[in-house]
Amino acid sequence: MNLILQGLQWIFDPAHWSTGGGTVPIGARIGEHLYYTGVSLLVTVLIAVPLGLVIGHTGRGRGVAIVVSNAARALPTLGLYAALLLALGFGLAPIAIVLVILGIPPLLAGVYAGIESVDPQTVDAARAMGMTESQILFTVEIPLGLALILGGFRSAALQLIATVTIAGYFGFGGGLGHYLTFGLSQNDYPQMVAGAILVIALALAVDGILAVIQRFAVPRVSRGTTGTARRGAIPSPAQTRALIKEGQ
Repeated sequence: MNLILQGLQWIFDPAHWSTGGGTVPIGARIGEHLYYTGVSLLVTVLIAVPLGLVIGHTGRGRGVAIVVSNAARALPTLGLYAALLLALGFGLAPIAIVLVILGIPPLLAGVYAGIESVDPQTVDAARAMGMTESQILFTVEIPLGLALILGGFRSAALQLIATVTIAGYFGFGGGLGHYLTFGLSQNDYPQMVAGAILVIALALAVDGILAVIQRFAVPRVSRGTTGTARRGAIPSPAQTRALIKEGQ
């Protein structure tokens, strides 16, 4: 408990938020952490989202995706990073590859699970109305599966925020992981605790923001077809027709 209090005191020390003394302020370290996370998350989205949409819509490759995702989650993060360092050398590339590899499984699972969660009768109703497969995917399946898709995005973001922290152990000193590694090398335990608290606080803040976005991004079921419609409910074929008409 005493170390936690010392860590909080270290965080709220004004000297650690200023640029004086040649040190990088906490705000800049948070910015670095978010930058590395954001870039890796963008690459993860570009890879995982298209794959998840195709798998969820067609049902093809689901078994392979599950096996690969589970294998990627089982990979030891430090071991994978060490292997990439030996192959690629020090720099941003190894940690970026590790982040992408670890970020893909939760996002991929969220995307194809979200598409698969849509009631098949709803999809059949859309086909019966003459909609193309791409129209069904983007007009029906993605909006109705958005809750699970965003849930996968949240999981991937938290995974990446946590993983960026380990970069400092291999000499890549950016982000909040710097406080853990530098504090360990100097036996400065309050700084180490402060770094851990900052990572946790950042993860909780990002998750809270994404939770709010997820809450309000889920589409409302048309009120004109049922009096019991609620946010996030799976619509019936009649409700699907109403949703399509509203979007036209």
